[in-house]
Amino acid sequence: MGTEGKAGSVVKRFTCGELVEVVTAYLDDALDEPDRAAVESHLARCADCGLYLDQYRATVRAVADQPGEQLSRPVRDRLMAAFKARHPSS
Repeated sequence: MGTEGKAGSVVKRFTCGELVEVVTAYLDDALDEPDRAAVESHLARCADCGLYLDQYRATVRAVADQPGEQLSRPVRDRLMAAFKARHPSS
C-alpha cells in the first residue's frame, strides 16, 4: 500500500506491526532511504509507535549498561566440554 509523494513517487506506508518488525534495523541505520523515510513518516503520525521507539531505546541503553557476567573456570570448562562433545570438528 502506498501514497503518492513528491514527483509522483510512491512512498511506502508502514503499519504499526511492520514498524515493530524493523525497529532494530531503523535504530542500526540499516534501512534504505525509502524505508527509513516511511518509518519516520509513521512515527510522525503515530504517538503509540513513538512511545514504543522511546521504550525500546531505553531498554537497549539499560541492557548495554550492564556489566558482562564472567563464568567461573569450572562452569566454562563444562560448557566447552559439552560443546566439543556435540561438535567434535570444532
